Amino acid sequence: MGNEPTIRVLLADDEAMIRAGVRAVLAAGPGIEIVAEAADGREAVEAARVHRPDVALLDIRMPRLDGLSACEEIRRTLPDTAVAMLTTFSEDAYISRALGGGATGFLLKSGDPHELIAGVRAVAGGAAFLSPKVARHVITELGGERLTRGAAARARTEVLTTREREVLALVGAGLSNAEIGRRLHLVEGTVKGYVSAVLDRLEVGNRVQAAIVAYEAGLVAGAGDGG
Repeated sequence: MGNEPTIRVLLADDEAMIRAGVRAVLAAGPGIEIVAEAADGREAVEAARVHRPDVALLDIRMPRLDGLSACEEIRRTLPDTAVAMLTTFSEDAYISRALGGGATGFLLKSGDPHELIAGVRAVAGGAAFLSPKVARHVITELGGERLTRGAAARARTEVLTTREREVLALVGAGLSNAEIGRRLHLVEGTVKGYVSAVLDRLEVGNRVQAAIVAYEAGLVAGAGDGG
């Protein structure tokens, strides 16, 4: 890991104590550097333009410009900056909009510190990362006809080969193509081909949507028993 480039992070949250806590957690992760902080969404967008971070870590609820609008703006103007949202269980309703705005990570503010570091590394590497507790909670709370999505997702994954299902499960677990390659003893280019095939066959637009199908289908360890 010594020669891997440092992951440069922008941290935006209107609560100074939350920023201090997240900063302390990420400081413990080798190869992660917080290059800028912001107390509202407008500051976050401006800081992103100046610093061009690898990852923008945004609180959903912030003054002047909320995290969702900041996410959309950053993804539109800085496509090389990945965005992960800092969430709480009370903010499920915002997640579908965040997905549409280009966020590829959902990290729980009160979650395991190792999960926060893993999430930042995952989105920096081009992977999707949903905090497992957030993913299970969202899928359970979607309610109504969505509760049938588990069966529908399982049916959708039936069209995949065994290897494609293995790849989908690891996408759902937040692994990058390189990490999937190491896990399955495949070269990264082959993994990229499998991921593209999975997205096409599931008819989804990105890795986050594929990860949600993986959760709903019960392919991710511990994710299939929520409802």
